Amino acid sequence: MAERTLAPPRDHTAGPDRRERPPWWRSELARLAEVTALVGLVVTQPLLDVLGRSPDFFLFHRASRGDVLLLVALIALAPTVPFALLGALAVPAGRLIRAAVHTTFVGLLLAALAVQVGRHVTPLRGVPLLVAAGVAGAAGAAAHRRWRAPRRVLRVAAAGPLVFVGLFLFASPASAVVLPRGEGGAAGIAGAGAHPPVVMIVLDELPLVSLLGPDGRIDAERYPNFAALAAGSTWYRNATGVSGWTPYALPAMLTGRYPEQGAAPHYSQYPDNLFTALGGLYRIKAEESITRLCPPSRCEQATTPEQGLGVLVRESGKLMGRIAAPVDSRVDPEDSYRERTAAEAGLDAAEPVPDDPKFRWDTLDDNQPARFTSFLAGLRPDPRPTLHFLHLLMPHSPWAYLPSGAHYAAPEDLPNDGTGWVDLARARHLAQLGYTDRLIGETLRTLRATGLYDKALVVVTADHGVSFRRDWQGRGMDAIEHAANEVAWVPMFVKEPGQRAGRVDDRNWEHVDLLPTIADETHMRVPWQMDGRSAEAAPRERADKRFYDRPGQPVTITGGVPAPLPPPAADPLVGTRVGNVPVGGSATVANRDAFDAVDPARGGLPALVWGTVPDDVPDGTRLAVAVNGTVGAVAPVVPPDAGGRRFAAFLPDDRLFAAGANRLDLYRVGDDGALRRLTLS
Repeated sequence: MAERTLAPPRDHTAGPDRRERPPWWRSELARLAEVTALVGLVVTQPLLDVLGRSPDFFLFHRASRGDVLLLVALIALAPTVPFALLGALAVPAGRLIRAAVHTTFVGLLLAALAVQVGRHVTPLRGVPLLVAAGVAGAAGAAAHRRWRAPRRVLRVAAAGPLVFVGLFLFASPASAVVLPRGEGGAAGIAGAGAHPPVVMIVLDELPLVSLLGPDGRIDAERYPNFAALAAGSTWYRNATGVSGWTPYALPAMLTGRYPEQGAAPHYSQYPDNLFTALGGLYRIKAEESITRLCPPSRCEQATTPEQGLGVLVRESGKLMGRIAAPVDSRVDPEDSYRERTAAEAGLDAAEPVPDDPKFRWDTLDDNQPARFTSFLAGLRPDPRPTLHFLHLLMPHSPWAYLPSGAHYAAPEDLPNDGTGWVDLARARHLAQLGYTDRLIGETLRTLRATGLYDKALVVVTADHGVSFRRDWQGRGMDAIEHAANEVAWVPMFVKEPGQRAGRVDDRNWEHVDLLPTIADETHMRVPWQMDGRSAEAAPRERADKRFYDRPGQPVTITGGVPAPLPPPAADPLVGTRVGNVPVGGSATVANRDAFDAVDPARGGLPALVWGTVPDDVPDGTRLAVAVNGTVGAVAPVVPPDAGGRRFAAFLPDDRLFAAGANRLDLYRVGDDGALRRLTLS
């Protein structure tokens, strides 16, 4: 009989599987790796993906390489720190508590990830999406607790944040801002003839149709300074931009080439451009906003200070809030491109202007963008040929100015499309265009005062327009297909040196024609092949236009000079006085307190009134808003959205307001025109 070998007796006092359990610190590192992987998917990847495709964000905020690298480090590391600290606090509580805390972390992070995924792949929004994400997070946490495979996958995925950082730094469009690869750039060759000073203003998001009166000419009553510019220059009335997005449109204008690749609007990506073409001979004074096409070796640096890491962190935090929200964001990312005023930037005002009883010149000086103030200050004669360049984000949203120059506050989440909202957006756009007209007037006055006007080549245009057609608002392909007349056609004025009389040229101008035209006018030869055609050459034979929603993918649009759009309809109640009327209902006005102490001398007015009404008020109900007894606006109640059953009314007439306390009244307008005053809270 064979002998049997007996196993040694088991030590039951040691606890089950004690020999297989790793040290506690190794378990904590594994758990931290799992949290790092999930944080990378929830925070690092989506943030760096959006920021990596938005180099204009960093260029607008004048971010240095160090600022961007610090921001990336914070995005990659900081979100994990709270989880690590809370996990460390749970260590003394024992193994079971540590495991429960970690499982909770996993469930919450999986739920946050499910919100982002669900918003992209399902129609769920709001509370239903949160409930579904919570269920998904709980199920994921249970699976993580029960099986080893999910834990192993997460531990491997802990390298994700490093991968995301690497993609941002080396493969995204924003990499050119962080790691520019040289500045290059071919210098133009000076030819025979005069080299006049060049004054160039590129406005932003300005459709030609916004400037037109009923007769198809510039509306001289609403925009007298644009009309004066047209009266002394050549107006290329059939001019179109090449893209609805500035990072594509502006490089095309300044290189003479159609956009072929999705590159950052940076000198390392577009080394050959207007600034290098003129820079060998010309002094360059460039005020760029969301581009950096002028290389440091050619440009005098802007006088406005850099905005630094703080604003990058703040704006990135707002962006993360929109990414993580269970509802679609109503905020246009480009609405964050608000021009700082001269006062905010710490700049002295430009040269004082004469008193004018029809306009608050002092308010204009206080409110004008810092970039514009610096540009005006540089408009002085120079013995060396000089290019004065300004890209001004006007009348681009966010809309914050009345034609008088007074500014007003507005909530960030007001939609720009849909019933009621698109009409409000257009009214605010036109008001800010009135203010932009004042800035053009300031420029013309300064040019004449310094003697530059007659000597200079003056160019005023816009990079693209925008549609305010209901259901097709914006600048994307839908707007191009349904409202190309508003998106593509832009104002284009060229005043040659010594030109006095205005003329209209309806040739098929595309914005790639801008650089060839400037080169001919300045007698400079551009040493690279361009797609554009100079205005001094014969007009192009084809009548259609090239437009690029995406680089390298031209869309053909047709049509000539756009017809004027009908002006916004004025409600007959606007301007009427309201006496005693019965009370009938209630409403909430979010900025009611702003009417208690109005100080017009400081340049601000509560010109936008917004709030909510009870749910029993039908969609489309008209509300009349009166200030000090005079109706200033009539606005509809819009269908409910994430902000509730809302309304917003725009009061562009400064004369409604008085210094001190102002009375605000809101009335419900009945089908028969009768008014019922609403009790405000």
